[in-house]
Amino acid sequence: MDFEYLVFIGRFEPFHNGHAAVARTALSKAKKLIFLIGSAETPRTIKNPWTVAERAVMIQSGLDVDADRLLIRPLRDHLYNEALWIANVQRTVAEAIRADGGSSDARIGLIGQDKDASSYYLREFPQWDLVDVRHTETLSATELRKYLFEANQIDGHGGRMLIRANVPGPVFEMLEAFRKNSPTFTQLVAEYQFIKQYRAAWADAPYAPTFVTTDAVVVHSGHVLLVRRRAEPGKGLWALPGGFVGQGESLLDGCLRELREETRLKIPVPVLKGSIKGTNVFDHPERSQRGRTITHAFHFDFPAGELPEVRGGDDAEKARWVPVSEALDMGPHLYEDHLHILEFFLGRG
Repeated sequence: MDFEYLVFIGRFEPFHNGHAAVARTALSKAKKLIFLIGSAETPRTIKNPWTVAERAVMIQSGLDVDADRLLIRPLRDHLYNEALWIANVQRTVAEAIRADGGSSDARIGLIGQDKDASSYYLREFPQWDLVDVRHTETLSATELRKYLFEANQIDGHGGRMLIRANVPGPVFEMLEAFRKNSPTFTQLVAEYQFIKQYRAAWADAPYAPTFVTTDAVVVHSGHVLLVRRRAEPGKGLWALPGGFVGQGESLLDGCLRELREETRLKIPVPVLKGSIKGTNVFDHPERSQRGRTITHAFHFDFPAGELPEVRGGDDAEKARWVPVSEALDMGPHLYEDHLHILEFFLGRG
């Protein structure tokens, strides 16, 4: 064996034949393979439909290998702090090896397909030898998710057959069970259709649109103000109050308008403006499934006092004050990149 451990980083949404080919190559070169499953602690979306636990089962069932040779660990995203993400990868690998009884000087390598710009992370770990494997002909995970969400349509049979041909047999059985039996699948299909129609409405624009939104991070007496979304996308998820900026208003005015519409917060506008502690732009290209969306977030801070009354309105089904410590642990229930925005302002990002 060339390595004691090889590291394979990916989202595996779903685990397909291309992933399996990389894993088999890794297992021919290393005693053990460490899977780092990305986008952990995120809500179910059309981009990330499955939990880490479900993806771990896909991996284990899709590879006919002794389970002791697979070390599977979750890996959180850090969209706006690449250094923190790199450190988390290094820490998770070290902890996995330590838990496995491996040596601190074990020979470690990184395996993957350096196929396009999305593979940049393979060059972020110069301390590990890179095993660059050739691309295996298979549909991408994005294409497989598309066929899955369209599988219940009249012409969906062909899509299911393409899924069957591109994922290991046990994974296909899992996907079929998810499609037929999971209430979550029904909601994801509704979100998929919404996003598809939303993008189609802009398809004939001369240039791809860039949307501008605002978000309000209102912190009061150790609590942060959140709203529960009434409709797609992200129906039922908790979010920061916010929305699209109107053509005739400034960023701050748009933020204050959305804040009052969605929460009925009665703090006077001059007081809100005087409590701004910070602002920041969040512009990750994939932060929103609707398309390129740049948000300007405003941090309003009230260190002490009784929590003002709030209630949901407009696009918000419900509004409530959530303890900051609780909000920072709500990753699987927070919309888009709102956990990352909270972490940026509240000191953990």
